[in-house]
Formats: sequence, structure tokens, C-alpha cells
Amino acid sequence: MTEELLYTPKELDRDATFYVAGHRGLVGSAIVRRLEAAGFANIVGKSSSEMDLKDRDAVFQLFGEVKPTYVVLAAAKVGGILANSTYPVDFLSDNVRIQVNVLDAARESDVERLLFLGSSCIYPKFAEQPIREDSLLTGALEPTNDAYAIAKIAGILHVQAVRRQYGLPWISAMPTNLYGPNDNFSRSGSHVLPALIRRYDEAVATGATSVTNWGTGSPRREFLHADDMADACLHLLEHYDGPQQVNVGSGTDVTIREIAETIASLVGYEGETNWDTTKPDGIAQKLLDVSKLAEAGWKSKIDLREGLERTVAWYREHVSELRV
Repeated sequence: MTEELLYTPKELDRDATFYVAGHRGLVGSAIVRRLEAAGFANIVGKSSSEMDLKDRDAVFQLFGEVKPTYVVLAAAKVGGILANSTYPVDFLSDNVRIQVNVLDAARESDVERLLFLGSSCIYPKFAEQPIREDSLLTGALEPTNDAYAIAKIAGILHVQAVRRQYGLPWISAMPTNLYGPNDNFSRSGSHVLPALIRRYDEAVATGATSVTNWGTGSPRREFLHADDMADACLHLLEHYDGPQQVNVGSGTDVTIREIAETIASLVGYEGETNWDTTKPDGIAQKLLDVSKLAEAGWKSKIDLREGLERTVAWYREHVSELRV
């Protein structure tokens, strides 16, 4: 079979088995919520304590038993600048193994439709803004997360190779910076937005009069609520087919300083905010071109401030259960 054999996207069978790898994470849990709301009756997920996706034999056994028709690969080892800079081997090795195992098992099981989730960090550090899909592999990566980016690029190419060699209509989506319920709010491993929520909320709780954030606050970032991302995933599975990855974002960006000010306001923090300019900023701007997604008929619905309000409320309700 070859990629020239055309596939026409259509509504997915609500009674078919749907496996969500990483179903308890930020994106995976949102995808499960979206699938349940859409009426899918047989959603399968395994927690990391039940299934180590780095264990190839265990992954193949799972696919042999479950025999899913559809798969979303949302499982990944993720982290912010500090974690990516400190543990590049872990981010490269763990993610490549997870991807290879799941994608190989899905191919052997003839999974009809699969969506691989990557990251916007796959694009070159100095890519033209907003970043188009065809910017992939046209320049050097941002050094602070290049190992993670290489792993995700490998996943995109793996999906493309499956399309060419086996003719399976698998696709890839590249989300912008995501946030929402079930995010990682740990002090050492979180991304910028959950880290800011925790930092400012703790400052309110302890009566602190100053908060110090990394960098200058000037980098511009695009943010998308996980529930929007989940909605986009189902939409792409039912409306898009093609070898090129699809950017998923809101199409707008804000500075880190603006995000910090908004979060401080939402949690009720009235103290001083300082910026440690000895710490890295990362890429100056990262905004995705989402025209391909718009052509497929989807755009984001959750306003940033509304999404942040919901996320702060969720964090405060679950803070006692979160990783430190």
C-alpha cells in the first residue's frame, strides 16, 4: 500500500475501541473528556503504574488484547526549560521509546486512524513568525529543549513513514503551549504557565510581598486550553488527512510578563514581581500559523482569561493532591 491510496476523513465509529495513550495527563485527560462527551462508548487508557510504555513487550501485549480501532498518542515525558536543560538524555530516550513502541504496535495491529501529538518546539529557533508547518527541519533548534524536540520530530517522521510504506491514514498535530486541568504544577518540572499559577498562589497563601520569575518577561508565547486542544484532535481525526503535521493553536500570543500579571490578578496577589534576568528566556517568540487548521474547519473557542480562571480554580481545588 502507498500514500497515493486516498482516505476520506469521516465521522468515527462511536462504538469502536479508542485507545488514548497518556489518558491521565493534561492533553490525554482532556481528550477522554471530549470523547465521552461525543458519545464514544469504549475508551481505553492505562496509567503509568499499570503500563510502562517504554516496555515494548507490554505495549505489544496491550494492543493484542485491546485491538483498538483508533489511537491518540498523547503520552510523553514533558517539562519546562529547567527540566529539559537538566535531563536531555531522559527527554530524548524516554520519548523515542514510548513513540516507537506505540506506533509499531499500532501498525502491527492495523490501527485504522491514529493521531500523534508533538510540540511546537519542533520548529527552528529562528523560524519566521507565525511558524508555518513547512518550517520543520529548516534550521537549528532551541538548545534548551533540542533533545525533546528531536524525539518529537522522530515521531512525525515515523507517522509519515507509516503512511508511505503501509498506506495507513495516520496524522500528526503540533500543539502550542497548553494549559488546564491535570497539568504538571511541580516546582521543578512544570511549564511556565502552571509554574506561575503555583508561584503566585503560594505567595498569596504565605503572605509573601515579592515573587521572582525567570528571565525578562519579554518573550511572547501562545497558549491554548487543553479542552480546546482535545476538541481540535477529534475534529482533525474526522476532517483531515495528509502527511504534513497540523499546527494547533489560538493564533494569538502574549508576553510572559502579561501572563504573569493576569495570573497575579486572578489569584489576588498584590505584591511586587521581580525578574531574574540571569535565567534564560528561551525563544523570543513562538506563535503558530494555524491557517491549515482553519482550512480544516476549526478554531479555538476558549478565551485565555476564561481558561486561566478555570485553571486557577481547578488548581486550588486539587492542590493538596499535586506533585511538589
